[in-house]
Amino acid sequence: MIRTPLALIPYLFLFALVFGGWISYRADSIAGQTQIVHADAIGGPFTLTDQNGKTRTEKDFRGRYMLVYFGYTYCPDVCPTTLTVVAEALNRLGPAAERLVPVFVTVDPARDTPAVLKSYLADFDSRLVGLTGSKDAIERIAREYHVYYKDEKLTGSYAVDHSNTLYLMGPDGRFVTYYDESAGPEKIAADLRKRL
Repeated sequence: MIRTPLALIPYLFLFALVFGGWISYRADSIAGQTQIVHADAIGGPFTLTDQNGKTRTEKDFRGRYMLVYFGYTYCPDVCPTTLTVVAEALNRLGPAAERLVPVFVTVDPARDTPAVLKSYLADFDSRLVGLTGSKDAIERIAREYHVYYKDEKLTGSYAVDHSNTLYLMGPDGRFVTYYDESAGPEKIAADLRKRL
């Protein structure tokens, strides 16, 4: 029995829906990658305070790579895990790690004072530079790095929902690459070793 072309219409329609969805997914995926990979706008000037109470700007880090992470000290899981990964990656680099400054920028300046940052970061690695500042200053640097964060109110307290990305900035202060939450210390160290 020969099927008429009209009988194929439902199948063609289904194929068009699936194919269209796949194209839309790929476009969104590529757009997301382009936003990170080609974002010359990532990074910029800042004036913040480190864990020792010293004013720091982006110029203080020129000539060295910066591995920048945004988080907060009250974070229950993601931040300590990521900072442990950073510390392990630095240890794997050995002497080459001297060309790199790991930087932790708080997204919770109300609670993360210099003293709190100093105590918190000491548990991970002495090379970590913690930065805090006014609410406006943190909002500014977060915009420069395209970082998402938002306070989530809880009973009697609050958490901060935030993106989980490590940004590698070059010695000239320009964006080089990023590492997401799935990258472990071995992978990060191997990539850094090629770049340093």
